[in-house]
Amino acid sequence: MLVAFSIAPSGSSDLSRGNPDGSVHDAVAAAVAVVRESGLPNSTDSMFTTIEGEWDEVMAVVKHATEAAGRYGSRVSLVLKADIRPGYSGELTGKLERMEAAIAEQEQYEGHS
Repeated sequence: MLVAFSIAPSGSSDLSRGNPDGSVHDAVAAAVAVVRESGLPNSTDSMFTTIEGEWDEVMAVVKHATEAAGRYGSRVSLVLKADIRPGYSGELTGKLERMEAAIAEQEQYEGHS
């Protein structure tokens, strides 16, 4: 399964008081460190971190990442989207490869119209 998630702490904590502009980059960095330390395939962009694995292992990482970010605020917002497709792996990159191939095919077709 693939799980894309975004964590944002809010409220104050001892760790967030030195950050007057309200940025959550320290909390996000703590969460992403948990994901990377998990050893599961993952990717982070400006909005979400996506992780691939089996249900229990992925959800355990999301839980620990949420707890890590939670140290930076008195509450945490978690947005999660899952693609549950039993029997498939390597989809973190496989989906992108298929999309890029489709774009190249469409561009080739349009170029010969």
